[in-house]
Amino acid sequence: PLTPNGKLDRRGLPLPDVAQAQGVFVEPVSLLQQQVAAIWAEVLGAERIGLSDHFFELGGHSLLAMQVISRLRQLLAREVALRTLFEQPQLEGFVLALQAQDATVLAPPMLALSREQPLALSYAQERQWFLWQLEPESAAYHVPNALRLSGQLDRAALQRSFDALLARHETLRTVFITDGESTRQHILPVATLRLDEARLLGASPQQVQARVEAEIARPFDLYQGPLLRVTLLQLSEQEHVLIVVQHHIVSDGWSMQVMVDELVQLYAGFSQGRPAQLPALVLQYADYAGWQREWMDAGEKQRQMEYWQGLLGGEQPVLALPLDHPRPAVQSYRGAQLEVGLDADVVARLKGLAQREGVTLFMLLLASF
Repeated sequence: PLTPNGKLDRRGLPLPDVAQAQGVFVEPVSLLQQQVAAIWAEVLGAERIGLSDHFFELGGHSLLAMQVISRLRQLLAREVALRTLFEQPQLEGFVLALQAQDATVLAPPMLALSREQPLALSYAQERQWFLWQLEPESAAYHVPNALRLSGQLDRAALQRSFDALLARHETLRTVFITDGESTRQHILPVATLRLDEARLLGASPQQVQARVEAEIARPFDLYQGPLLRVTLLQLSEQEHVLIVVQHHIVSDGWSMQVMVDELVQLYAGFSQGRPAQLPALVLQYADYAGWQREWMDAGEKQRQMEYWQGLLGGEQPVLALPLDHPRPAVQSYRGAQLEVGLDADVVARLKGLAQREGVTLFMLLLASF
């Protein structure tokens, strides 16, 4: 609460929660409290969640918040605003805010589509398609991962693991075709993934790094595919580097981690002579893309456009970051990353400030930058 002068109204603040201040666990009581607590615990990897627990103090961040909201939308079968979790990061207040929201069903249910019909691109894929046509040789939208493998490698099990991933995820064998003025997804039949190998025995770390960067930079052909590329570098009998690169039109950072987790499970199973038990996938990305188009075409796109145009107004200025060189007229992507280490004490104080302000650490650092 604020005073008429815009300052903090300390008299208007609620009384301190003694249970929270003393770190006392307060058991969720109602069914909704228990359901939300279970979702928080699963997403955060916590053993239990109490009414006074704070989502961001327990390690939550914006990506995990999106997972919570997604699961709540499925549970409640209605729209839940992401900002609710930022405004009410304690479980008890969050549940109260959920109960106070209008129970408006905004999105239709997501259903599996027939693969005999044309499969539309999602809006995110449409953006990636447009950008790739502008710069088909660019590696700016490649999603890479390099894994160091130590010990005896079972190549047959590794090959079977990637083949199983291809059969499991349609998006890993999807290419894109243009039919007149429209572009659509085309899912290729299940096949064996090509696993490129190279021997770099006795190579220096710099040589290995250069080879990894070269593999990441190789362009993709969105018409022909494949949009998943795997290269195995052998450094010695017991040391390998596995390079996995996907194009952003079929993957993102979160999807890559899911794929790597499943790869580890599949490899462990095949190398021990037993199949991994992964849950069946009822829906695939093409189903999501079709659902998104249907939802947007039913009026949601217009609603969101009006909201953002009203919020942002007209033309937006170019982001003026304090750079060391003038912004080039033509983007080159010749950038780099600079890692800056912070003392543990500084990190702890930054986290404390972020918690007091009700924001994530990323939001705090971006604002301070």
